[in-house]
Amino acid sequence: MVMPTWAQDGDTAVLDEVVITAEDAKEEQNGYRTRRSASATKTETPLEEIPQAVSVIPTTVLDDLGSPRIEKALDYAGGVARQNDFGGLTMYEYSIRGLATSEFYKDGFSVNRGYMNPPDPSNVERIDVLKGPASSLYGRGDPGGTLNIVSKRPLEDRFARIDLSAGRWDRYRSSLDVNTPIDAEGTMLYRMNLAVEDSQSFRDYRSGERQFFAPSFSWAISPETRLLVQAEVIRNRQVFDRGVVAPNDRLGSVSRADFFGEPGDGDIENNNETLQAELEHDLNASWTVRLASHYKQGRLSGGATEASSLDADGRTLNREYRYRDFDWQDSITQLELRGLVYTGAVEHNLLIGTEYERYAKNENLLRSSPVSQIDIYQPVYGQPRPPFDPARSTNRHELVYARSLSLQDQMRFSEKLFGVIGARYDHYEHRLDNEVSGKRTEQTHEKVTPRIGALYQFTPEVGVFANASQSFKPNSGADRSGAVFDPEEGVGYEAGFKLDLLDSRLGMTIAAFHLNKENVLTADSLDAAYQVAAGEVRSRGVDLQLTGQLTDEIRVIGAYAYVDAKVTKDNTLERGSRLLNVPEHSGSLMGVYEFLDGGLRGLELGGGINYVGDRSGNVADSGFELPAYTTVDLLARYKATEDLTLGVNLNNAFDRTYYERSYSNVWVMPGEPRNLSLSLSLAL
Repeated sequence: MVMPTWAQDGDTAVLDEVVITAEDAKEEQNGYRTRRSASATKTETPLEEIPQAVSVIPTTVLDDLGSPRIEKALDYAGGVARQNDFGGLTMYEYSIRGLATSEFYKDGFSVNRGYMNPPDPSNVERIDVLKGPASSLYGRGDPGGTLNIVSKRPLEDRFARIDLSAGRWDRYRSSLDVNTPIDAEGTMLYRMNLAVEDSQSFRDYRSGERQFFAPSFSWAISPETRLLVQAEVIRNRQVFDRGVVAPNDRLGSVSRADFFGEPGDGDIENNNETLQAELEHDLNASWTVRLASHYKQGRLSGGATEASSLDADGRTLNREYRYRDFDWQDSITQLELRGLVYTGAVEHNLLIGTEYERYAKNENLLRSSPVSQIDIYQPVYGQPRPPFDPARSTNRHELVYARSLSLQDQMRFSEKLFGVIGARYDHYEHRLDNEVSGKRTEQTHEKVTPRIGALYQFTPEVGVFANASQSFKPNSGADRSGAVFDPEEGVGYEAGFKLDLLDSRLGMTIAAFHLNKENVLTADSLDAAYQVAAGEVRSRGVDLQLTGQLTDEIRVIGAYAYVDAKVTKDNTLERGSRLLNVPEHSGSLMGVYEFLDGGLRGLELGGGINYVGDRSGNVADSGFELPAYTTVDLLARYKATEDLTLGVNLNNAFDRTYYERSYSNVWVMPGEPRNLSLSLSLAL
């Protein structure tokens, strides 16, 4: 990878995201291993100097998996589990180290406010998974961890690449990546990523269409000043699908293809637009100022018939029709000052930052009553749609103002000892207007979230680290008295090892963690129609990730996690109840062998195995569980010419029946059966 002209000369890029020089490319990424990250500190830092577990999934993994969704790549991050995907429309929730969150970031900006579409892999350079609380850098969030997606940027080289794929169930996808200098000096660069999908599904009546457009422009205005502008436009239409049901908490009674909505409901549309720009200026050789602004908007609209409960006969499914019309706008501005100072022999890499956000969302949800019914074993579609019930509908407007000030000091005490200390002050204002009830709730919170960590490099191969940090996340709504809820507060402790093995061909991080979260909403013991912020959950365990290039021919990536995540205090759930969709044990390993010589030169063969243990399948922890499963994926690539590469992916090769997530026994999403896809990549 070559260095864009808007980066500073030398080995270290000025921008917060990872940008590396061409001469350092071999050193910075070896196989699946990436050596540097800016996500965990917002400054370009070698991973072996960061006192925190950070799992990095590079674009090579996304290419090898051949998946149009990034969730499959997250199986190789260690301790990341799939949660509610809102009927297939969004990456609404996921969990890290057992604790669910709806926060993820792109290039340092929150991008999951509202109901944003899942990120498209055609514009993803890599995915950084930060383990543990990240509020000291990113503000409100959960203590399990945070995703930051690093997007593709304009490069100096002129190139164009088209990727085509086709698979089972009439799935077709094409993408185009074009990069070109605009002027002769290479100070202005342009890159454009396009993707188009048209897909059916193994699920009856489920289909979708998706168009994605992401242009970006960079300009080295002067040797000291750089501008980067990026945009994304997504158009997505899809059938809303909650999955299958499990009568009497027993899975397998119905086919994994059975659909229990109404085919005549049509698609739900989810359209998003994003625009962001950042301007950097070097004040001198040591200090840089960065001003960045991000704006996104979206609208989700359409109706769907959804399961609500199952009658005692085990076959009559009650359903209701819901029509959603949601829209949202989010604007974020960041101002940061970074620089080096020295106190004696100690080097301080300082980051001073402030952020302002305004977020507005309108939700109009119409719900029917009475419910419609369907026989899950002999479904008859096309039933009359029940009327809407105003008493069960929602019309509300949400407005958030958030301001913050952060300070971080990365310290290099010697060539072996590194430390980081930081804190962020957040001022959060939230207003919620309920047009149905006529009620307004307002809340204001202030919170300081600190973190501290240290890493000692015992030998060139072994480093030991430890850290402690806090998180916070406001709760929406009000209790029985009308008082707003206290925000959720979390604390995380982590200690582990970072290993550099096999002459730096293999990197491994092993970490033990303990997380607590308080003020979780639970039912009011005096009136179950209300809630109180009195619940607590705890998660502890061990996770690891390994990445690298074992030999010139073999690249590997793998992960394992043991997660003990349970309720410690609740007014409804029993103490010790397992948290939804969180396996106690999970692990994955993928390897690819590339033939470098002989008659098979240009051929790559590989495969991946993914194990997910049994999980609680009901948010109320009724005893319903999703069984453990293991899937095997196989892949092959052949570089027929310098410009043409052919590929084959066989996913779930042994056709294992499994269930990847659920919310209750009437909302269970099965995993895909065995499927084959063919791909073609052509350099133009």
